[in-house]
Amino acid sequence: DLHYPLRRQRQMCIRDRSDPVGYHAITKIEPKTVSAKSKSAIKAPTFANIFGQWLVQQAATDEQLVAITPAMKEGSDLVEFAQQYPKRFFDVAIAEQHALTFAAGLACADIKPIVAIYSTFLQRGYDQYIHDIAIQNLNVTIAIDRAGLVGQDGATHAGCYDIAALRCIPNTIIMTPSNEQELWLALNTAHQHRGPVAIRYPRGCGNKVVVDKSRSSVSVGIAKQLTHSSKITGKAALLNFGPLLDSARQVANALDLSLIDMRFVKPLDSKLLSALAIDHKYFFTLEDHAIAGGAGSSVGEFFSDKSNQVIHLGIPDSFIAHGTREEQLAICKLDTTGIHNTITQYLQKNKA
Repeated sequence: DLHYPLRRQRQMCIRDRSDPVGYHAITKIEPKTVSAKSKSAIKAPTFANIFGQWLVQQAATDEQLVAITPAMKEGSDLVEFAQQYPKRFFDVAIAEQHALTFAAGLACADIKPIVAIYSTFLQRGYDQYIHDIAIQNLNVTIAIDRAGLVGQDGATHAGCYDIAALRCIPNTIIMTPSNEQELWLALNTAHQHRGPVAIRYPRGCGNKVVVDKSRSSVSVGIAKQLTHSSKITGKAALLNFGPLLDSARQVANALDLSLIDMRFVKPLDSKLLSALAIDHKYFFTLEDHAIAGGAGSSVGEFFSDKSNQVIHLGIPDSFIAHGTREEQLAICKLDTTGIHNTITQYLQKNKA
């Protein structure tokens, strides 16, 4: 029956009028032949799930912690927190500007607000972030969910511009955790820091890293070098910002690159970059963000008075069409094959 999907969707519309949350984002309609076993398969925790778990655990020992969301309780995985700590949970509805100003007001009263917000919606509160939070250097953490390419949510929800928007603002720390464990550490680091911190993480699952919740935090502005190139001359380093680390690791191992998980866009680990600059000629930056104004741009600015060459891998200057996240990454040449080919072609062209 060619009309079955349409009839099925109409039935869902009727059924879900009493469930506005579930109807807000209808996912792919599976055929009746999908087995119960496949439907009940255990899924790995998403980045949002890790954030939700951290929030509940932290709240148990810190009565000053509160969570704010602009109508995205379910999407940002704040349901359990809202149930356990209803007086410390604030859904301000679709009012992103108010969410940030409200957080600023709470911070002035020595409360520790965490604003859980999608990257694309943070854009609406840009003025409030600058004037109400950053200028006063208030203790507010912005948990930027859905950062980078978001698959079927499309160009309207792509979180490709938050780094460019925030890194030019004084008093701002920007963290780009590469996996679930790094997100946990980033949240701890932000919570212990006095001042505004933005932590960006993508939609969906990470690299299925099991989180050690006993680990505390990382030092602000300190990156993590994972591999060292064995080359004598023409050394190249791959600087990873965010969740593409698994692909970066595969490429670094294949091409004998030094691999650094940068962790921070702001401040950059200038000490490590200066040390690498001595014997590394090429620096490739990798990020799930627009190339223009992104994390790679900050690296380019750092090396602007040096002879090292900096090449940026990121989202091009165009809106990326609907598709799965994997398809979108491939279009942007940010999958493993694309990253490998881009770096290989550049090094061959320059005879490195």
